[in-house]
Amino acid sequence: MTIHVHKPGLLTTLQDSGRFGYQKYGVIVSGAMDSFAHKTANLLVGNEETEATIEITVIGPALYFDAPALISICGSDLSPKIDGMAVPLWRPVYLKAGTLLQFGSSCEGCRCYLAVSGGLDVPKQMNSYSTYLRAGLGGFHGRALKETDQLQIKPVTALGEKMAVRISSNMDEASFGSVGWHISYELMPAYDANPEIRVIPGAQYALFESASLEDLFTTEFKVLPQSDRMGYRLKGRPLQMLERKEMLSEPVTFGTVQVPPDGNPIVLMADRQTTGGYPKVAQVISADLPLLAQAQIGSRVRFKLVDLQEAQETQLMVGLSLDFLRKSIYMHFI
Repeated sequence: MTIHVHKPGLLTTLQDSGRFGYQKYGVIVSGAMDSFAHKTANLLVGNEETEATIEITVIGPALYFDAPALISICGSDLSPKIDGMAVPLWRPVYLKAGTLLQFGSSCEGCRCYLAVSGGLDVPKQMNSYSTYLRAGLGGFHGRALKETDQLQIKPVTALGEKMAVRISSNMDEASFGSVGWHISYELMPAYDANPEIRVIPGAQYALFESASLEDLFTTEFKVLPQSDRMGYRLKGRPLQMLERKEMLSEPVTFGTVQVPPDGNPIVLMADRQTTGGYPKVAQVISADLPLLAQAQIGSRVRFKLVDLQEAQETQLMVGLSLDFLRKSIYMHFI
């Protein structure tokens, strides 16, 4: 089975959970910006969470399926349509052979994830399917998808086959079919056009002026056009340190909030560098990274300070939600 790329979209790449274990060699982690949507899309088609998905950004592609396929689309609404009919999100969808899936521009949010039962048949590089654009590594030839590209699909999973049979038996002459349910909104992150992002103190939190720390948690920051998969540049009241200090570069991670000399924060994202020398005022908790990943250019972000215990408990609940979803899907179709 092959997916033929008729139109590539603005930025369409293959991603998984990231490339771990190679930062000591200067190789970035990369991976899906919205890990929750990526993992959920895989679970909804009977895949393991580790399979590659197609990350679609702001303006989506047109993809032709030359054979039947079970897919799911999770994340923001980029207006997916087949034969002019809207394709539902956050649920399994069965496509007949010869189906053209067309995405539009974002109605809300920034990114969505397309999973295909069986997974995308591309080689792992450094134990990951993720695309590292700057190095031309991983994904589909290390780059974003282009017109005329062809993506091979691995054989459908056993669970995916059961799901496809159940859905296709009720389709009649339609080009696609789905189920009457989607995952509960209670299981999803609290997606919002202008999200509130929870953080814990960063390594240099105590080195910032008290007035700046107050501004960090009481004022809004605008997402600037210079933002990308490497980092979100924010504009707000400049954050000031008690005194300027020369700092050695230190390891950074997804969600590290750095403050360069101009005082406007940069939140490091999936394609972040391995180390950074700017002071780190805060760290976005893991559970809220999907909220930031879906923020559009011009969105206004607010930060909320929480403690480590709340951060850990919240991430534990995310894991439990995914486990509950996995078991529910299995019980429904087996």
